Amino acid sequence: MENIKKTCLYPQHLALGAQMSPFAGFDMPIQYSCIVEEHNAVRTACGVFDVSHMGEVLVTGPDAEKYVNHIFTNDISGAPQGKIFYGMMLYENGGTVDDLLVYKRGENDFLLVINAANIDKDVEWMKKCSAGFNVRIDDLSDELGELAIQGPLAEDVMETVLGIRCAELAFYTFKETTLPNGSAVLVSRTGYTGEDGFEIYAYPGLIVDIWNALMESGKVMPCGLGCRDTLRFEVGLPLYGDELSEDITPLEAGLGIFVKLDKEGGFIGREALLAQKNEGLKRKIVGIELQDKAIPRHGYEVLTADGSKVIGTVTTGYRGLSVDKSIAMALIDSEYTAIGTPVSVKIRKKVFPATVISKKFYKKSYKK
Repeated sequence: MENIKKTCLYPQHLALGAQMSPFAGFDMPIQYSCIVEEHNAVRTACGVFDVSHMGEVLVTGPDAEKYVNHIFTNDISGAPQGKIFYGMMLYENGGTVDDLLVYKRGENDFLLVINAANIDKDVEWMKKCSAGFNVRIDDLSDELGELAIQGPLAEDVMETVLGIRCAELAFYTFKETTLPNGSAVLVSRTGYTGEDGFEIYAYPGLIVDIWNALMESGKVMPCGLGCRDTLRFEVGLPLYGDELSEDITPLEAGLGIFVKLDKEGGFIGREALLAQKNEGLKRKIVGIELQDKAIPRHGYEVLTADGSKVIGTVTTGYRGLSVDKSIAMALIDSEYTAIGTPVSVKIRKKVFPATVISKKFYKKSYKK
């Protein structure tokens, strides 16, 4: 693992005895104590994640808004400063380059937050698609660190521990502010856990200081990527490489609300998605509940109820920690996607009965 990267918090993770593992080219903490304890801390109190492996790309210039709208499925036109949008970048065939967040910092000034595993690919794609636009694209991924502070007590932690007032921030908005010591940070009311929470972007040295202050406060639990995945999965949030990919479109993933097919000027991949919508989806991502305690994993086959025909594959599966059920998200043939449809899942050499259910296994608790 000679070329594996480390975030600015790597020494802190080792000092806390974190179980480290390669993820998206980085040596990242998977858990510190116990995934179940960390998962429950975010659901009931407050947890903090090192997400400094994520990528950040700054897009500026006279055509920045027009350009971002061209590569992005959501519609950012006329958005107020401080607004955040979720959406996808697509290939011409409708396959997903990546899912991302777009932060509007000012007129023709946008920060794009992308997945760690896709940084090089995404930046190359963005530059390729910039021909004809008067924009500047700066990859800031190695210059910024990021923390996610998540859970029902997150707002209290932000104010009492870090001195950052966040009550005025609505979900999917942000502000650029300073800590009591004058250090600049960008704070957003976002996260990928289904709970209220915040994400903080700052230069690496400051991220280390903030992490240390949070740990010294005793008010948060350090959380690894293990529970980050169980948390996002329970509330039906997709992970690139599982529920979205070059071969899975946003419509198949059930993310049509973030695809504005009628926005002025369109976007790359629009025609392919429009054709897919008009022809009818041949497959969709759904939720599945097993009647047994066996755990469905990524790549396992989903079959008809009698086990005679393969109709899809599991994209993510776990024993739901907040719902105590064996559940999965799966990409299956559309004729079997109605809620209540009986199906089955092949786990190793045995077939287990299951039922199609909503992929939102656990109710989100965001602050609107």
